Amino acid sequence: MILAINTSTLQFSIALMEEDETVLGEFSVSKGKGHFGGLIPALDSLLTTTRSDIHDLKAVVVAIGPGSFTGLRVGLSTAKGLCHALEVPIIGISSLKGLASQIPHSPPPITAIIDSRKGEFFTAQFIWNNGHGLTRNMEDTCLKFGDFSSVFKGKTLFIGNNFVRQGPLIEKTLGHRALLAPAHFWILRASAVGYLGLKRFHARDFDDAQGLNPLYLRPPDIRPKPNRSRVQSSKVQG
Repeated sequence: MILAINTSTLQFSIALMEEDETVLGEFSVSKGKGHFGGLIPALDSLLTTTRSDIHDLKAVVVAIGPGSFTGLRVGLSTAKGLCHALEVPIIGISSLKGLASQIPHSPPPITAIIDSRKGEFFTAQFIWNNGHGLTRNMEDTCLKFGDFSSVFKGKTLFIGNNFVRQGPLIEKTLGHRALLAPAHFWILRASAVGYLGLKRFHARDFDDAQGLNPLYLRPPDIRPKPNRSRVQSSKVQG
């Protein structure tokens, strides 16, 4: 049994899966903000509901981004803590590849996007290659939305993390070149992350827990803290 975790988007998800890819149980929240504190309670509930023992875990698979900076830190630190406590390996999976894997055997290329704010999107493109599964057509990157028209010149199937916001923008910009995955696919499910992780689990392709870091792709939004001494000084002088 493995545990799969996604906290890389505002929608978070966890899943317990057998080594044959059977999903024992999955918990997903598709709306909300700042709810990553519910990760451990959700895991406890999932273990109870599926009558599973956490000590039966053979590995933890976690989405490492790109995505929400806070979510990535929470998910990865939780995964590392569990792996350390249970002495099991960790496997990190690209969040964009996880999204793309939810569209099985699409003839056109699949472009996965995650909102990076500031008019930018994390994006990557994949194709289904017979005998080789899902392979990359484009590495994970961060693009301004205004560049989409020049980058995606051929027909491509899009999947993202916010259908209502992203879908109309893509269709308006790319026209007939854009195909949209059905709306219910536009949430990164932990079971998709787990599916990719199980491929590596069976190949014994594990990550080094200490060396595994979130995939940010751009610097975090850091707001400078006010200089308290300067503020206090100005108040005294005023």
